[in-house]
Amino acid sequence: MGCPMMHVSVAGLKTGRPHGILSERALYSLCALNFFMADVQAGIGPFLGVFLQRHGWQTGPIGSVMTAGGIAGMIATIPAGAFIDQTTKKRLFVIIAALCTISASLLLLSSQSTFVVTISQLATALAGAGIGPLMAGMTLGIVRQKGFNAQIGRNQAWNHAGNMVGAGLSGWLGWRFGLSAIFFLEIAFGLLAVAAVLMIPEKSIDHQAARGLEEADSHDTRKAEGFRSFLRHKPLLILAACLCFFHLGNAAMLPLYGMAVVSAGKGNPAMFTAMTVVVAQAVMIGVSLLAMRFVASRGYWVVLLISFAALPLRGLIAGTFIQHWGVWPVQVLDGIGAGLQSVAVPGLVARLLDGTGRINVGQGVVMTAQGIGASLSPALGGWLAQDLGYSTAFYTLGCFAILSVGVWVCSASVMRSAECVPA
Repeated sequence: MGCPMMHVSVAGLKTGRPHGILSERALYSLCALNFFMADVQAGIGPFLGVFLQRHGWQTGPIGSVMTAGGIAGMIATIPAGAFIDQTTKKRLFVIIAALCTISASLLLLSSQSTFVVTISQLATALAGAGIGPLMAGMTLGIVRQKGFNAQIGRNQAWNHAGNMVGAGLSGWLGWRFGLSAIFFLEIAFGLLAVAAVLMIPEKSIDHQAARGLEEADSHDTRKAEGFRSFLRHKPLLILAACLCFFHLGNAAMLPLYGMAVVSAGKGNPAMFTAMTVVVAQAVMIGVSLLAMRFVASRGYWVVLLISFAALPLRGLIAGTFIQHWGVWPVQVLDGIGAGLQSVAVPGLVARLLDGTGRINVGQGVVMTAQGIGASLSPALGGWLAQDLGYSTAFYTLGCFAILSVGVWVCSASVMRSAECVPA
């Protein structure tokens, strides 16, 4: 059972905002932004591996260049969160991030040299470092704490739908016109994302609420906590450690499984890679909508435990069945794990840090932990696959989530108490 404070409304537009009913335009535009930004945020995502394979790259260097981008994003995430807490120009920086990602993809399309590919991945990663906290901050500023769990679930459902549609269209375009056509689809999605964010009324965003000082006003003397407070925040550090281990195993699985099946001659590069994304994202849509209800009834701890436990089974299946049909069980498990985390992680961080004025820095802290694991995962998986084979790579990657499960179970009392106590 979750604590009584976890039972939040998930219906309608009841957000607890003190100054009247929120503009439906802001919420509809926020959903549209999540839909179109999904394809932009990922760049060409899992298609990068097969795209570079077609231009003579090996799995080791592919993994290494992905890791370079991941490290850059990891370094930038906490400063980005701190900046987002401070700025009142959140819409502008969403636009800048979208344009940077589009430019990086065009650069990649123009050349596949090591230098150009690395620069494009660095630019994509730096833009992506800000998008997560920006979306969370804008959402919190519009719906506040009371409506955050429900709206983040809707956001993620639209985000996964955008990923699914983008991947499906990318697969068809790549099959019909070649992999280069995928880049032009991303440009179109990027321009639509810019249009969507411009449709969100600036006045609908409460920038104090967006940083976790919901009740602050001109007579309120509360100030944002110092950065050192994060080093003493045990529940946040436990969450960050578990996410680091999880993403160390998880991040490389999707591109690596696509390369494994394609290199074995068991799938068309564009269509099969698209299928891996579509299956996972379709599952994530449903899981995201259900996750906010699971959180309300069971609490964050149980939801995240299920998400961590999905990865070892995913690694076992991926390593055993490198077949075209293997995409179904492998990516369904990805959808369950990632879908639950996409809602539970930002919700739990907002819950733990409510009242600190540093919620988006906190989002940056956990994203950095995720980035550490995710940035190392492609290089680890790529070199394991090149030297020991794909099966060994999948088995090894799946084992890292066992560490997440162990730490999470051992910290159950700390985490369950923290999520039930008001900040």
